[in-house]
Amino acid sequence: MSTALKKDFLRIASVNVNGLRAAYKKGMAEWLEPRDVDILCLQEVRAPDQIVNSLIGEGWHILHAEAEAKGRAGVAIASRQEPTATRVGNGDEYFDQSGRWVEADFLLTNAAGQATTLTAVSAYVHSGEAGTPKQDDKYRFLDAMTTRLPELAKHSDHALVVGDLNVGHTELDIKNWKGNVKRAGFLPEERAYFDRFFGEEIGWRDVHRGLAGDVAGPYTWWSQRGKAFDTDTGWRIDYHLATPALAAAAFSAVVDRAPSWDTRFSDHAPLVVDYRL
Repeated sequence: MSTALKKDFLRIASVNVNGLRAAYKKGMAEWLEPRDVDILCLQEVRAPDQIVNSLIGEGWHILHAEAEAKGRAGVAIASRQEPTATRVGNGDEYFDQSGRWVEADFLLTNAAGQATTLTAVSAYVHSGEAGTPKQDDKYRFLDAMTTRLPELAKHSDHALVVGDLNVGHTELDIKNWKGNVKRAGFLPEERAYFDRFFGEEIGWRDVHRGLAGDVAGPYTWWSQRGKAFDTDTGWRIDYHLATPALAAAAFSAVVDRAPSWDTRFSDHAPLVVDYRL
């Protein structure tokens, strides 16, 4: 059943929580409650269903894929509106139990009675490690994304993949990019996938970059080491990847960067985007 939006736009937030239990102990609920989010996508949940449901609380429809390896990964979509359909996995059975990809379909109706379909995905790409099997898994996952994105574009009027994708696409996305060209997260082979995602072949859009323009960052992750957060030595590795019409409907993108290092609830900051469909 479709539900009319209470406002004339849709607010979708994504954040790698670095463990949901820890995030809630550090104040995530205080961030979420006033933010008026319609669809909340989480990565690195690292908790069983019962804990996820109890922490997020009432008033949400929750889709959660827990990783087979306990204490690892885990992705979720929490929505104010009930999805019409949900799926786990990106099409490659190798990742079905990895807790890295969930999809939810929504039938949205605005106040004027106009209906549209949206598929939202919460994704968590592997961190990887150059020259190791971890990097092989990362490339296999990105290969699966290359296949799945065009399928999603055909499946609904609008499609959106959000999450911690663990790749900085361009030099603007990493403060210290020169020191990271041989490290996972900024390898040329990884960045080439994003060239394809945003190029003519696949044709999706980087919503945050489109709204921010050609500026450094805005970063969404900072190392826990040293003074990275205080000096804003960060990486922009959390994304909203959207089909063109949906990207064109985005009018605001905000990184909810904590005011200080000790007030963060995760090493990632939420990326919140508003869409006027």
